[in-house]
Amino acid sequence: MPDSLLNGAYRFSVAPMMDYTDRHFRVLMRQITRRSLLYTEMVVAHALVHGHVDRLLAFDPSEHPVALQLGGADPELLARAARLGTEYGYDEINLNVGCPSEKVQKGRFGACLMAEPEQVARCISAMGAASPLPVTVKHRIGIDERDSYAELLAFVDTVAAAGAQRFSVHARKAWLEGLDPKQNRTIPPLRYELVHQLKQERPQLTIELNGGLLDLSSCEDQLQHVDGVMVGRAAYDHPLRWATVDRDLFADSSQPIASASTVVRGLIPYAERWVSGGGRLWAIARHLVQVVEGVSGARHWRRDLGVAAGARDAGPEVFARAAQQLEERGL
Repeated sequence: MPDSLLNGAYRFSVAPMMDYTDRHFRVLMRQITRRSLLYTEMVVAHALVHGHVDRLLAFDPSEHPVALQLGGADPELLARAARLGTEYGYDEINLNVGCPSEKVQKGRFGACLMAEPEQVARCISAMGAASPLPVTVKHRIGIDERDSYAELLAFVDTVAAAGAQRFSVHARKAWLEGLDPKQNRTIPPLRYELVHQLKQERPQLTIELNGGLLDLSSCEDQLQHVDGVMVGRAAYDHPLRWATVDRDLFADSSQPIASASTVVRGLIPYAERWVSGGGRLWAIARHLVQVVEGVSGARHWRRDLGVAAGARDAGPEVFARAAQQLEERGL
């Protein structure tokens, strides 16, 4: 799929986050932004090829454009996984070369692959041969003591030559020992200047910046230097902070700006489909805890929603009541 079909969605994207960016959260974000690119949680290629494909890959049509992020280091397995992602209708296939967790390192993939650019290139080449979709890479600026700009550039050049169509760069290096994943998101300093330099010296490449972007203003600043911005925890913890993304970053005012009540009410049709298929409402509701924040009574609203949605027989009427409570307060 040529990038034109993604319609520049990478200009603003919501980062892949384990235990957070599941199909339910992605549908929630679609109530807030229709134009941005959403990512799945990382799906390990081995688990996908040898596991329950539908459970790992099924998603709602409203999530488009949506990218499948894969984890792995075996070109053949990644190619098979990319083919499955294509069959399921994803818009992009992304390779994780940024996760520093100990479990991922034991599998010899994630951030530790930055030390093996030729292997990453083989993976990208195999994925590209297996799928017509854009194949992209999410990576760090370096690992451990291998964090010079020269090493970053060499990595990107090697992987670009294999066909990678976009580079989502977390502007921190990763310490593979001594820091856990949470610390690796905050302790290594942000070095935006390396990502800016990468774009300046490789203008033909599509470069997206990730890390430390907390609001639209900071995103707009970075878009003066790079092609796209990727937001992680700030999107999950403060979803309505991004309510004007389509208007401000995509110049698209065709949809009304979301409010807490419109987000909850917008989820009702999806909740009906999910519950009628045997799913639990809580799987969706757990992502709503941050939709209402910074106002009087927010804690009580979240508590009431949690109790009601946690019931085994809870249905979409729980969201209807929750939305009405917000509407009565003008939220």
